[in-house]
Amino acid sequence: MAVQMKKGVYWVGAIDWNLRDFHGYTTFRGTTYNSYLIIDEKITLVDTVKRPFYGEMLERIKQIVDPGKIDYHICNHVEMDHSGSLPELLQQIPNIKIFASKMAQAALTKHYGASLPVEVVKTGDAIKLGKRTVQFLEVPMIHWPDSMMSYIPEEKLLLANDGFGQHYATTGRFDDEVDSAETMFEAAKYYANLLIHLSPLIQNTLKKVSELKLEIDMIAPSHGIIWRKDPGKIIQAYNDWSLYKSKEKVSIIYDTMWGSTEKMARVILETLMTAGIEAKLLKLKANHRSDIMTDILDSRGIMVGSPTLHRNLFPSVAGMLCYMKGLKPQKKVAAAFGSYGWSGEAVQDIINVFKELQLDIIEPSVNARYIPDERELQQAADLANTMVTKIKEMD
Repeated sequence: MAVQMKKGVYWVGAIDWNLRDFHGYTTFRGTTYNSYLIIDEKITLVDTVKRPFYGEMLERIKQIVDPGKIDYHICNHVEMDHSGSLPELLQQIPNIKIFASKMAQAALTKHYGASLPVEVVKTGDAIKLGKRTVQFLEVPMIHWPDSMMSYIPEEKLLLANDGFGQHYATTGRFDDEVDSAETMFEAAKYYANLLIHLSPLIQNTLKKVSELKLEIDMIAPSHGIIWRKDPGKIIQAYNDWSLYKSKEKVSIIYDTMWGSTEKMARVILETLMTAGIEAKLLKLKANHRSDIMTDILDSRGIMVGSPTLHRNLFPSVAGMLCYMKGLKPQKKVAAAFGSYGWSGEAVQDIINVFKELQLDIIEPSVNARYIPDERELQQAADLANTMVTKIKEMD
C-alpha cells in the first residue's frame, strides 16, 4: 500500500524482496525502489521504479490519485532502477512535464529517445507546486554524472536520490519501524560498495548542504528505509565515512591453496588479538568481496595474503584486489603476506595494488616458501606487531 510520509506526500515505490546482487555486491536482504508522490496544485511524482515493478508503483499511485492527473515528474537520476518505468509512465500520461539536470536530459535521450518533454534544472533552481516548493541540488558523480537531490523546504524533506540509502527490503518504511542495527549495517554496506570512492565529493556535498542551511527532519532516499526518527544519525555516519574515520581494527583478507597462507593468517590474527586489536579473518572462499569491503570501511589496517599460482596472484585474491582498486579505500595501513613454491610473485603484486591506492605500506612483507617454518611464522607475527604500532599511532 501507499504510505503517507507527510500530509500530502506519499511513498509509492516498490519492494524487491528477491534481489540478491546489485552491481556485483550481495543484497541478501533485497531492496526497495522508492518513488514519491506529492499532492499539490501540481501533482508531482519523484522518480519511478525498476521496469518490472511499474505495475506495483502504479497500483500505489491509484490508491491516492488518478495517475492521469499527475502534472510533473522529477527525475533525480537516470539509472534504470529509478527511471526504468519512464516509458510506461509516458504512455499513461503523455503530457507529463519532466524536470531533470542537464546531464540527465542527455542520458534520458540516450536511454529512451529524443522526444521526452524535459525541462533542465540546476542547483539553485526551484519550481512551485502550489503550497510547496521543490528546490534542486545537483550532486554530479554521486554516483552518476546526472545525479541530483530535491528538497521541499515547507516539509523539511530531502529526497536524497542514491545518498543515505540501503539495499533493504522491509515491511516498515521508516527507520523507527525496523531493526536499527540491520539498517545501519545495510547503510554501511551500501556506502562501502557503491560510494566510498566518491568520499571527497560526498564531503563537498555535505558542506554545501550545511552552507545552504537546509533544515532537514526527514531524508527519503531512493533505496531502503526513510529516515524520520533521527536523520542526523545517517548524516553523521556519511560524514565519518567520507572522512575515512576508522577504529583500531584490522581486516585480514586471504585465500590459501594448501594451507600455508592460512597458517600465516592465523598467526597474524592471534598476534593482533593478543595486542587487544579487533580483527577479522576473512577467507575469500567463505566471504563475499562486498562483505569484506563493508568490513574494510571502518578498519584502520588491511592485511592481504595470497599464494602464488602460475607466477601470479591466487584468482580469488586477484578479484578482491581488482574490486578494492575501483572503490579506493583511503587512510589505511596495509601489509602483504603469502606463500609460494618456486617463484613467489603474488606478494609483490599485492604491494603494487597498495601503491596504486597510496596506502601506508608496511615493509618488508612476508613470503614463505612451501610450508612456513618457525622463522617465517615469527616474521608474520612481527608484521602484525608492526601493524599494531602503526594503527595506534593514527589515534
